[in-house]
Amino acid sequence: MGKLVWIASYPKSGNTWVRAFLHNYIRQSDTPCDINKLTDLTVSDVNAGHYQRYDKRPASQFSIADVQLMRPLVHRDLMDVDRTLVFVKTHNALCAVAGVPLITPEVTAGAIYIVRDPRDVAVSYSAHLGRPLDEVIALMANPHAATGGTDTAIYELLSTWSEHVGSWTDQPDPRVHVIVYEEMLAAPEAVFRPLITWLSSTPPRDRLARAIRFSAFDELRNQERNKGFVERVAESTAPFFGTGRAGGWRDVLSRAQQARIERDHAAVMRRFGYL
Repeated sequence: MGKLVWIASYPKSGNTWVRAFLHNYIRQSDTPCDINKLTDLTVSDVNAGHYQRYDKRPASQFSIADVQLMRPLVHRDLMDVDRTLVFVKTHNALCAVAGVPLITPEVTAGAIYIVRDPRDVAVSYSAHLGRPLDEVIALMANPHAATGGTDTAIYELLSTWSEHVGSWTDQPDPRVHVIVYEEMLAAPEAVFRPLITWLSSTPPRDRLARAIRFSAFDELRNQERNKGFVERVAESTAPFFGTGRAGGWRDVLSRAQQARIERDHAAVMRRFGYL
């Protein structure tokens, strides 16, 4: 039986926030957990070190075919991280490449999928990458969009924003728990309580409240301001944790940029109430 619980999303959709909440809830510390130690509890499926167990070359030399041959082996290895469930961060779409699933079914127990308004995703992802908005908007509409291929991170297929969201949410599946970013902002308890119930059992009210407080966006932003965040892209001058608010795209996107995103992703945006 599978042990991996994927924490999945398109980039800049709230993945790190959910990881921070889970870290605080499970560890039950008296102080907020260090954002630079989230990997103590949630591993990343793109960490090149996992793959170099099977191929000692620098990971930037791996072909996509090389990665796909190793991927199911690495996913199997990740089950040994903990005796119970293992949380794994991923930005992969739920599909196959070179005939090999990006998410190995045999080792999977379930998945938490986070979706966010693509207009806000575009603004946040542009700042995160330090790349122009128009370039990121085009990336979000590219079915071949991928990241990785470096010495530290292996190939990860994003596809388009719409196809990414659809791949995880189009088919109802009790093993996939869908979270909407804007609802996390508006009513965190109403989102995180069902999440913990889905994972295990009804959470104690005080334990839930403390985990929500310790993983609040202001807390995460203050930690980054005071000691930095290892997951911030080096090329970016923007903080990893920006404003975090919903609808910030209204102050940033031009009308043409807004129209392009809404045209590219209208069907899925309408499904989630963004149009």
